[in-house]
Amino acid sequence: MSNWSLTAPTFSILISIGVVLLSGWLGWGIWNRNGRRRNIAILEVLRTIAVTLLAFTLLEPEFIRRIIRTEQPQISILNDHSESMLTRDIVSTNEIISRKKWLDNQNKREFWKELEDNSDVLVDINSFASPTNSALTNNLTNSEEIGTDLNSILSAEIDQKKNLKAVLLLSDGDWNLGSSPISAATRYRDKEIPIYSIVTGQDQPIADLSMEDISAPAYGLFGEQISIPYTIQSHLPRDVSTEIRLMNGKELLASKKISLPAKNRFRDSIMWYPNEIGEFDLRLEFPVEQDEELKDNNSAKFNIGVRVVKLNVLVVDSQPRWEYRFLRNALARDPGVDLNCVLLHPKISPGGGRDYLSSFPGSREMLSRYDVIFIGDVGVGENQLSKKDAELIRGLVEQQGSGLVFMPGRRGNQISLMNSELRELMPVVLNQDKPKGIGMNNESMLTLSTLGRRHLLTRFDADEITNDQIWKMLPGFYWSTAVTKSRPGTEVLAVHSELRNQFGRIPLLAIRNAGLGKVLFMGTDSAWRWRRGVEDKFHYRFWSQVARWMAHKRHLAEKEGIRLSFSPETPKVGDRIFLQATVLDKAGFPLENGDVKGEFLYPKSGEETLNLNEIKGGWGVYSTEFSAKEGGDYKIKIEAPNHDRKLETKIIVSMPKREKLGRPVNRPILNEIASITGGESANIDDLGEIIKKIAVLPEPKPVELRTLLWSNPWWGGFILLLLITYWTGRKLVGLV
Repeated sequence: MSNWSLTAPTFSILISIGVVLLSGWLGWGIWNRNGRRRNIAILEVLRTIAVTLLAFTLLEPEFIRRIIRTEQPQISILNDHSESMLTRDIVSTNEIISRKKWLDNQNKREFWKELEDNSDVLVDINSFASPTNSALTNNLTNSEEIGTDLNSILSAEIDQKKNLKAVLLLSDGDWNLGSSPISAATRYRDKEIPIYSIVTGQDQPIADLSMEDISAPAYGLFGEQISIPYTIQSHLPRDVSTEIRLMNGKELLASKKISLPAKNRFRDSIMWYPNEIGEFDLRLEFPVEQDEELKDNNSAKFNIGVRVVKLNVLVVDSQPRWEYRFLRNALARDPGVDLNCVLLHPKISPGGGRDYLSSFPGSREMLSRYDVIFIGDVGVGENQLSKKDAELIRGLVEQQGSGLVFMPGRRGNQISLMNSELRELMPVVLNQDKPKGIGMNNESMLTLSTLGRRHLLTRFDADEITNDQIWKMLPGFYWSTAVTKSRPGTEVLAVHSELRNQFGRIPLLAIRNAGLGKVLFMGTDSAWRWRRGVEDKFHYRFWSQVARWMAHKRHLAEKEGIRLSFSPETPKVGDRIFLQATVLDKAGFPLENGDVKGEFLYPKSGEETLNLNEIKGGWGVYSTEFSAKEGGDYKIKIEAPNHDRKLETKIIVSMPKREKLGRPVNRPILNEIASITGGESANIDDLGEIIKKIAVLPEPKPVELRTLLWSNPWWGGFILLLLITYWTGRKLVGLV
């Protein structure tokens, strides 16, 4: 059934009729005055039609179609079979059963029979979010993402069912994929189709401990400690003292005593000293407590590689002060470091000897080999660094991902760095009124910040309490750099134990990211005093950790003449992965305007070409990005065929486990869906009452489709086309 409807008042209708009649009368007159020519008649008829359609449009016409359903009304029952429904939190006859088992019991007794018996409807039973393979569900690198998309499920029902009367949703409401189901609920409201929901589960989480996340690095260095951060979620009503264990099969690699706070999330890290080289599939676990409801989520697996990497380090200073001497000796004795030094003596020629350079390597090709640069008590000026040197250092850090360490001294040369390109890399704001720093009669200490207590750079012992005690026992200092405050984006690891200003305690050990690289500021020249009574134990470890932490990203994947870094280092499905390839030509110079190609192979769905764009600056850095759509091993290939450079590696993309056991039900979303659509949300005990309410629902109303002709752009375009044709025709026949 269809009809037209005009919303304009009677007066407007009369005016429109008058306008059409006037247009017709004027057209008749024009036709007579021009000798009743045929082409004039056609033009005037065209104009009259256009005016008529325009007048009709101004009356706001609507074309109404009423669709009366002849099919049998349908009731759709949707059963949630997602993995979260395996949570055991429903009390049934003095036992606790899972949400899924309760749902299966209701289906076995055919709870919907009352609908078929008491009303003339067709009941359609469907299940959703059922995992096709429970073994794959627990595989972190599975390429098929498993979860619950309530929005798509509800949208599919309203699209596929021709005469849908109502929907009954039996679910815990744990939607974790797709957009919000509120958008689908809005469509149901517009069609006056109510959604009823039965909330299956409890509003409080069950008593449980679970391993939530592991953020292990992509690789670690042989013989050096590796920090493996992890997160544990506790839903137990008490504090738990337990032990976290790092396992390689049945072999215990490391362990640590921890205390989990009641009903809270606990974040920490465990340290591992690998004694083998290769790829390892490890497991992090902790014992199951007696009062835990779930016994199978106290562990998680991850992959990590252990390599031997030779770091290239450059130390630049002005005088052979104590800090410089002991730092140089520590790095020179490190078998994993290839050291070069530049000692720019004031007003005389640079120092010489083993590992010494005669001058600062002042070109991109010479400087690009260094993973970390230490800048001591040296600035920009005569017989020191030049402004070009400072510009090169900044480019090396920001574009090639090298590390930079600022180690100011008592000569105050660091102030001159603030007038160079290195100003933007400094993690702190220096007090330029005190270029010579601050000396004290009494010994002061470095006090770790909250971040510093758990950071890898300041970790001398795997136990956080013991590590904090070590720092308190370390010999202190009598001089420090004059610092005003830390800069935005800086992470402060340690502060002055005595001095403070209007911004708080003076930061003396701070780090920050700069482009692709990292920067560290050490505001005292007395780290060498940590050797007192223990020799190299702490002094060597600290600077070794600094060098390796800063150079880590540059060695994610490399071959001769080509290096690839990527972030995030441990990506998950849905992340955007950014790649930066540093390519050298055959002569070892950074490749400029080169033809660098790339491609990657999805774990399942084939390969894709990567378009690498050169980053301006002349450092031979080419970047690209892609989205991790699947979980698993992505095989990456980067090559510069004209320069015989080729690198193949893999990036492991983990699959986040969206379906988690032990979570409370998401009652608010189920309540809101029901409220928007005019339905009702209830507990499992009220299933019978909800069935009765659905049974007495009225028959679906006829569907009314309205086409608003007056706001349709195609209709307006057609009228405009008629007017253009009329005007063009007038010009062609000679009418003015």
